[in-house]
Amino acid sequence: MPNTPAAPAPKDESTETSAAGKGRPTPSRAEREAARKRPLVPDTKEAKARQRAELAAKREKARQGMAAGEEKYLPQRDKGPQRRFVRDFVDAGWHLAEFVMPAMILVIIATLVPIVEVQYYALLALWGFIIFVVGDMVYTSIRVKSAAKAKFGEDRVEKGLGWYGAMRIVQMRFLRLPKPQVKRGEYPV
Repeated sequence: MPNTPAAPAPKDESTETSAAGKGRPTPSRAEREAARKRPLVPDTKEAKARQRAELAAKREKARQGMAAGEEKYLPQRDKGPQRRFVRDFVDAGWHLAEFVMPAMILVIIATLVPIVEVQYYALLALWGFIIFVVGDMVYTSIRVKSAAKAKFGEDRVEKGLGWYGAMRIVQMRFLRLPKPQVKRGEYPV
């Protein structure tokens, strides 16, 4: 004879309803659907403010990492050991190109002087200075390439290292990003 499940014991309905009554009417279907509805993307002021604060914190961390020269925060043009070598090589020396902006400011001030000869010679001096700066850029580019070839090998040198170094010397030292990691005179080996 097969086993049949035992029937549940009868319950006392008088004690169950008085002890566990819900005390409110059953919500309608429309009320339940309305309670479940919520926006897919929360657009509360607090959520937006929290998101802005998190984004600002990430940006600040990335900016500090880039300034410190951390590899994972650098843009693609600054990544790699050869680019780091070029940055250190350039940052270790003095270059005329660093003084282009101050020279231009002096020329602007000189053009405000109402004497034509002062204006003429100031512009002439600026053009002469720019010629020396271009020469400094070419000289630095050649030195950077030869130093990189000596360190990394003739066939392993990346393209564009000379241009990268020349463009870095045009920036004033305190405005360079990533920030200089070496002091003047500390050329990399």
